[in-house]
Amino acid sequence: MAQNTNQNLRPDYDEVLKDIADYVLTFQVNNDEAWRTARYCLMDTLGCGLLALRFPECTKHLGPIVEGTVVPHGARVPGTSFRLDPVKAAWDIGCTIRWLDYNDTWLAAEWGHPSDNLGGILAVADHLSQQRVASGQAPLTVRTVLEAMIMAHEIQGVLALENSFNRVGLDHVVLVKVASTAVTAKLMGANREQILSALSHAWVDGQALRTYRHAPNAGSRKSWAAGDATSRGVRLADIAMRGEMGIPGALTAPQWGFYDVSFSTTNKDLKLKPENEREFSLPQAFGSYVMENVLFKVSFPAEFHAQTAAEAAITLHSEVRGRISDIDKVVITTHESAIRIISKQGALANPADRDHCLQYMTAVPLIFGALTAEHYEDGFHAAHPIIDELREKMEVVEDPRYTAEYLEADKRSIANAVQVFFKDGTCTEQVLVEYPIGHRRRREESIPLLEQKFRSNLSTRFPAHRCQKIVDLFADQTALESTPVQVLMDQLMI
Repeated sequence: MAQNTNQNLRPDYDEVLKDIADYVLTFQVNNDEAWRTARYCLMDTLGCGLLALRFPECTKHLGPIVEGTVVPHGARVPGTSFRLDPVKAAWDIGCTIRWLDYNDTWLAAEWGHPSDNLGGILAVADHLSQQRVASGQAPLTVRTVLEAMIMAHEIQGVLALENSFNRVGLDHVVLVKVASTAVTAKLMGANREQILSALSHAWVDGQALRTYRHAPNAGSRKSWAAGDATSRGVRLADIAMRGEMGIPGALTAPQWGFYDVSFSTTNKDLKLKPENEREFSLPQAFGSYVMENVLFKVSFPAEFHAQTAAEAAITLHSEVRGRISDIDKVVITTHESAIRIISKQGALANPADRDHCLQYMTAVPLIFGALTAEHYEDGFHAAHPIIDELREKMEVVEDPRYTAEYLEADKRSIANAVQVFFKDGTCTEQVLVEYPIGHRRRREESIPLLEQKFRSNLSTRFPAHRCQKIVDLFADQTALESTPVQVLMDQLMI
């Protein structure tokens, strides 16, 4: 018997929404590794935002929409003197964090950068903490920020484990918006109904397309898209806190819900679930798994699928640097996701195009022995035509083992191998790097380098004595966790 779609029977909230709401309201983080990793994540994410302030294309986006706006207890943007409303502050913080593609990463069926959520978390926490102090209440502490980060990482990361949004053309920042909505609503004091309402609006919102991340349209929007998403999460949380009704069937409503409208495709080549099974797969309960296993970008401001290729190229640099003109071809052996997302031929139009090009991110370290944010800039690219000449000699091939182990839960490798062949018939050894520095399997190796990265990033904005004070604070887990949020933000202001 055909379903009567005219029956106006309001459903209960979708199970996924209830799972997320119950998680943020009830879960207790008891894993020491999660707390410790969250401290490093906060440290690294703030540093990435400070470094981005060196680039005018980033800073032109920052500040109040209406110049001269005064916001009581305004949220601060680290590395600046801005005091903004929490929605715009979340946008600005998120923009700086993401601008250089240098903050943490999560790779699964979907990928993304869970620390993008710090834009909303930090803006809301700073504003609320100042308000609390002004009214004679106890401030929020950095431990509250770390807890919100662990939860935002988990929401974004678990939703990404087996659900590929990029396969249906949606950008991963949809998960930033959802995670930021949940945790900032909690920070605001939302009850379960308010969190459910906010989450439902996040899913029925218009979702960003991946157009701006891919050739031939790759551009700088990919550097502020996450700031936009975390900011929208704050706005939706605020709307729900004002009593706005929710949309219970936001995901599952036939014809009109997210699953039917945005999570399906008629392209059978994508090999997704059958048309009648378009719903999220949650293979495990929400906990602290994602924060414990998150990937740090330690060595290179580069899209994570290319991190190991850049590392392999650095290894080969000393052998090939005097023979660049003698190279016949360079073979990059990689995994399917890297080919689909960042393998590009032809002209590269802008820095955002270059830092999402596997061949470019391999050519630069082969030639120069380094890969920094400045290497993507127009002036550097124009001054060194040898980069594009070498790109034209590159072949990119998939190794099925690399592809399989990229998705295996106990491995999550991001393998790339680079081998250089010369015109005289000789060649280098194939240099294979399966796990980048910053992977959990290389975490101990990466921590000293991550700390040095933080020191370097701090030094781009603050005098030496201030840098040392901040470094000392982040070195002490207990002291950092007990620090009032607004006191930490005071230290990060110009």
